[in-house]
Amino acid sequence: MAEQIANAAAAYANAALRANRPGMEARTEAPAGSFGDMVQDMIGGVIESQRSAEEVSTAALVGRADINDVVLAINNAEIGLQAVVGVRDRIIQAYQDILRMPI
Repeated sequence: MAEQIANAAAAYANAALRANRPGMEARTEAPAGSFGDMVQDMIGGVIESQRSAEEVSTAALVGRADINDVVLAINNAEIGLQAVVGVRDRIIQAYQDILRMPI
């Protein structure tokens, strides 16, 4: 019995030592922003990439841009749009899951 108490005390002491190591301190900085701000920034970035793709496509039509630039810009815009649609789908799924929860 005394050995178990000593082992428990040693385990608590080890846990206290680990808690004082770097990387285990409490976070003091404020979060960067809300989830809504993050989604709004992401949508703004996607809109900007869509505009960029349109500008590069228009420039290619008049001969001022290379086809590789057009493909790259359109691909970047498409990937961003797919990410936004994926986040939207996950938000809708989470909302539907909340609605299905029993009260």
